[in-house]
Amino acid sequence: MKSAQIRRSFLEFFQSKGHEIVDSSSLVPHEDPTLLFTNAGMNQFKDV
Repeated sequence: MKSAQIRRSFLEFFQSKGHEIVDSSSLVPHEDPTLLFTNAGMNQFKDV
């Protein structure tokens, strides 16, 4: 099994449980000088 197949299976599993798949984001925020470190993986959602 290739890594792309594993990733797709992982995402499809959680999507089947009602989770939403969102696009990946960069660890370095685009045009945001306030943060250079993604703490706990939540900073990319700070404008939500």
